Amino acid sequence: MLKMKDILDEKDNRLRQTSKEVTFPLTKKDKETIDKMIQFLRDSQIPELSEKYGLRPGMGLSAVQLGIMKRYFVVVNEITEEDAVEQEFETYILINPKMISNSLEQIYVEEGEGCLSVNRPVDGIVPRYARVTFEAYDTEGRKIHIRAREELAICFQHELDHLNGILFTDHIDPKNPFKDKDKMRGI
Repeated sequence: MLKMKDILDEKDNRLRQTSKEVTFPLTKKDKETIDKMIQFLRDSQIPELSEKYGLRPGMGLSAVQLGIMKRYFVVVNEITEEDAVEQEFETYILINPKMISNSLEQIYVEEGEGCLSVNRPVDGIVPRYARVTFEAYDTEGRKIHIRAREELAICFQHELDHLNGILFTDHIDPKNPFKDKDKMRGI
């Protein structure tokens, strides 16, 4: 089971490196790591488990955040209906992902973007595309295309940045953290 201490802190230089393409078939270790990443993200979004295991809630996690310099990430998105008894999730595994198209419209997270590797509050706007299409591979090496919008699109872009050695804080203008807020839509 992954724990918070397994996730690299923003001060770790590995987070600034570009991850390497994955070759197929996936190793047994990579498959196990992906399963652990999914379990961590799922548990982190269930309040009782998050509290029990001391997890910060997260929606996405890249291999590089675990010190694995490979181009893959996992996103676990809660899709629970309001009156549902149990939480439900959609899981995305993207290996060697590429963003192949995006909307012109830009959005930002109103309460501020967060990251499991950034253990401090950060004020400012991170401009992201409202809609994106990603091309990637699944765990069996089959090419997949995923269209994402709003919160999911933001998460995919955030995780792709990790694979390229970029943190969300790099997108915030230090002199004017809320620059161009009026040109984007907050979500």
